Amino acid sequence: MSHKPFKAVIPAAGLGTRFLPATKAMPKEMLPVVDKPAIQYVVEEAVQSGIEDVLIIVGRNKNNIANHFDSVPELEEKLRAKGDHDKLAKVEYSSDLADVHMVRQGEPKGLGHAVLRARGHVGDHPFAVLLGDDLIDERDPLLTKMLEEYDQRGATVIALMEVDPEHIHMYGVAAVEPTDEDDVVKVTQLVEKPKKEDAPSNLAIIGRYVLGPDVFDILEHTEPGKGGEIQLTDALQELASGGGGGGGVYGVVFRGRRYDTGDRLDYIKAIVQLASDRDDLGPQLRPWLKDFAATI
Repeated sequence: MSHKPFKAVIPAAGLGTRFLPATKAMPKEMLPVVDKPAIQYVVEEAVQSGIEDVLIIVGRNKNNIANHFDSVPELEEKLRAKGDHDKLAKVEYSSDLADVHMVRQGEPKGLGHAVLRARGHVGDHPFAVLLGDDLIDERDPLLTKMLEEYDQRGATVIALMEVDPEHIHMYGVAAVEPTDEDDVVKVTQLVEKPKKEDAPSNLAIIGRYVLGPDVFDILEHTEPGKGGEIQLTDALQELASGGGGGGGVYGVVFRGRRYDTGDRLDYIKAIVQLASDRDDLGPQLRPWLKDFAATI
């Protein structure tokens, strides 16, 4: 179907309290995952999917994010003078990666509110929402498939992943019906963080969504839900029920590598996993890990 180009929206206004005191003065999205801040992985994913216009929703004390995607002439000139072209290329890469914009959320009133703050920039374009806590391995593309499904179906598309029922209460959960395509399902119901016994399935929503601009009208009248916040899940439930005049909601079931950086332990695991797979670090890190594991 024909539509205006996709834009990307990355909510990054959270306080990052699970990582205090590291996040007292640094946004959690700027915490390094090996040698890049987490948010750069997310912007790279959008760009690799063909999206070049990226809006980051920020809160107070988030200037570090804007600075990271801006040029740093003094640093670039020093690296150039030293002939350190490899590091210069890395610095310039993040500055030239995408057309990055910022908007303030003000008060953190939930993911739905953060998405609604993007309305002025997104306008009548379809857009992808990418949460910075979920890093998707570039070897297992997800967003590209979701954009294709949006094009084919003219419907909202969310990413789903099978999770252990013991952990289902940590996620938004989908009730689904099969389609004629493997790992693409029609979503009939969404429940935010249900108890294990109340969950309609073990398919959890992970942090990727492809939405049409019609979602903004729904978010405008969405009442605060759990935690007194405007939940994106509630707006998606209305779309799944036929509201908003769209084509419903579909889910792409992701079976690839995903790294959760929103929890301290999972953040450490993500760094170890990604570093172990790298050609420059893995050959030395993997034997050390085996030796270290043998001592504990």
